[in-house]
Amino acid sequence: MRVAVESYPSPNHGERVGGPIDILLLHYTGMPDAEQSLAWLVNPVSKVSAHYFVFEGGRIVSLVDEERRAWHAGASQWGGATDINSHSIGIEIANDGHPGGLPDFPDAQIEAVIELCRDILGRHAIPPRRVLAHSDVAPGRKLDPGERFPWARLAQAGVGHWAPPLPSTDGAICASGDEGEDVATLQALLALYGYGVEVTGKYDQRTEDVVAAFQRHFRQLRVDGRADRSTVETLRNLIEALP
Repeated sequence: MRVAVESYPSPNHGERVGGPIDILLLHYTGMPDAEQSLAWLVNPVSKVSAHYFVFEGGRIVSLVDEERRAWHAGASQWGGATDINSHSIGIEIANDGHPGGLPDFPDAQIEAVIELCRDILGRHAIPPRRVLAHSDVAPGRKLDPGERFPWARLAQAGVGHWAPPLPSTDGAICASGDEGEDVATLQALLALYGYGVEVTGKYDQRTEDVVAAFQRHFRQLRVDGRADRSTVETLRNLIEALP
């Protein structure tokens, strides 16, 4: 049975183009008022939307039918796909985000997100590794839902892919400006997992942004874009845990 949701249709959607629905993408609103955020997502002027909206207290609103292409991901990339909107279902989670000091997500809200995600995953063949943050598919451009989002809690409930992160350490295996085999190996591992990064052997701005995005999701205690041993080994453990 589907979870209880209220209908609040947004006009901002279109036809999906090619391929299955195989990504579940989570966002925060990044605005201080949930009602204003919701109003923006249904305003035709905004040209943005999502399939679902989750309030702080756990109320869930449906904005766009799952079979339609909501406009939530923007310029993005994962696993070689670039039209993420056509392949994904998007959930907006009411939270001030980084502009508002990144407040914690209330328990009632997270429980509602988990229930909604499990409901969606029961209808669509979305692999755990493709339950993603907006920041995963748009590194450097987007930060949501941020490093305080409880991905481990979702994974414990059967939502998403997770491996316990290794404790962060001082120093980096490689960092901005470095070149060589270690950098190329890191880039290859990130690309293997799905991140949009080229294997150049140069630790450029794109690589730093992707590493920060990885940390924001999987190694949240320190997000600095520097590939320390904790970051690299956590990435290796995630890859080894894949089916």
